[in-house]
Amino acid sequence: MDGGTTAVLRRPSAMEALKRFDVYRKIPKDLTQPTTTGAAVSIVSGLFILTLLVTEFMSFLSIDVKSELFVEPPLAAGKVDKIPVFLNVSTPKLKCEHLGLDIQDEMGRHEVGFSGDTEKKEINNGEGCLFTTSFQINKVPGNFHLSTHSAQQQPDEINFGHEVHSLTFGERLEGSAAQSGAFDAMKGTPLVDGDGWPSFDYYMKIVPSIYQARSGSETRNFQYSYATKSYSSFGHGHRVLPAVWFRYDMSPITVKYTEHRQPFYHFITTICAIVGGTFTVAGIIDSMIFSAVNIFQKAQIGKLS
Repeated sequence: MDGGTTAVLRRPSAMEALKRFDVYRKIPKDLTQPTTTGAAVSIVSGLFILTLLVTEFMSFLSIDVKSELFVEPPLAAGKVDKIPVFLNVSTPKLKCEHLGLDIQDEMGRHEVGFSGDTEKKEINNGEGCLFTTSFQINKVPGNFHLSTHSAQQQPDEINFGHEVHSLTFGERLEGSAAQSGAFDAMKGTPLVDGDGWPSFDYYMKIVPSIYQARSGSETRNFQYSYATKSYSSFGHGHRVLPAVWFRYDMSPITVKYTEHRQPFYHFITTICAIVGGTFTVAGIIDSMIFSAVNIFQKAQIGKLS
């Protein structure tokens, strides 16, 4: 052997070999320089990120409702869908003993004085009536109307001034995201004056609706729009008894509402984009400001070249 030194090669440990894959190399603090501008940019960036994170989290918790239109296939011959109806109306100047509900449709149904699920409550010291009822109609054009036709004795004066508190078709929606004024379009309508024996017509266009919750459950109900008019009718030389008519027609188009919520992976992706993007843009802004300040300082002392 000669008198030189012999180098001994040491194989890196497993931990040292693993560290080679670190793409986030750390810079010692004594090699970095904090600045007031950098601190300001960092604070603003942090507040900006926090605001976006809160906004995105609220969006993630909210439920989005999407709608689509389609035509439902016809039923088998001889079958007709039934639609539940709920009606709540008051007649301040017509007593309960004179008030009744009649139902008609194009399939030949003609029912005078419907007395099923009906409740009458006296108001205005017995001079008026709060009329609440629920019944079913066939899914064909028709009408139901409040009248005195079923009364055992007609009153001397018939005043059909009224206020519709609620009128809904189909299953009741309670606290649903799809619930809107279109499902109870007449709710909260002002009191209509009935002096002079007028009749009242409400013309309604009913649109079948399906609401599908995120759980997969479906609720079938009906939206509707309406127009109204009042008039006095005469026949055979005498005045026809007034009434409050609710005439309806069915739309062939069905609206389906489906609840959606943002997927969790989309939420995580957005959060990463917000944090990473904000820090990247803030770093660029901070570098630009730092470089501009350095150039300005060098220009002041004549060392710009």
